[in-house]
Amino acid sequence: MFGYRGGIPKIRFETQRMVIRLAYERDAERLADYYTLNRRFLIPWEPVRDKTHYLPSGWEHRLQFMNELHRQESAFHFLLLTQKEDEVIGVANYSNVMRGAFNACFLGYSVGEKWQGHGYMSEALTETLRYMQRQQGMHRIMANYMPHNLRSGNLLAKHGFEREGYAKNYLQINQEWRDHVLTALTTRTYFKR
Repeated sequence: MFGYRGGIPKIRFETQRMVIRLAYERDAERLADYYTLNRRFLIPWEPVRDKTHYLPSGWEHRLQFMNELHRQESAFHFLLLTQKEDEVIGVANYSNVMRGAFNACFLGYSVGEKWQGHGYMSEALTETLRYMQRQQGMHRIMANYMPHNLRSGNLLAKHGFEREGYAKNYLQINQEWRDHVLTALTTRTYFKR
């Protein structure tokens, strides 16, 4: 499950329905396919993407950068893949990892349209949250969602995230500044469950 090769952490989980692992440079085509296939579906939930976001060549550069972040353990970009690892179901990204007295990071995620409503992200969060808290020592994992995204709010609540606030004009999503509900999961709330 865990190991290191070339300085990049090798983190992989297998569930009954999928493989969850860090994104590697060889995933450029898979990620371009995922974002191309789900382009219209994800528009209301994400920042505006440039055309390179839908091309393998654009992902090659991004993945090199992401792999450097993995080496530094300052971000963990997980792919949710079919068991044969031939299609991306979704992504779960733990970014802006801060160590020291804070031991915190941010969680962002998406699931492809055809995979919605089948519990894939919940399954992935069970594995990745446990890893981030127990193996990476994250005391606080923050995740924010737009108030009308009830599915996301319910998912986070199911995994022990607690509402901590409300931020007006928090992120620019689809060219509009959008309010967000601020939530966090701490080791105290996680281990109470």
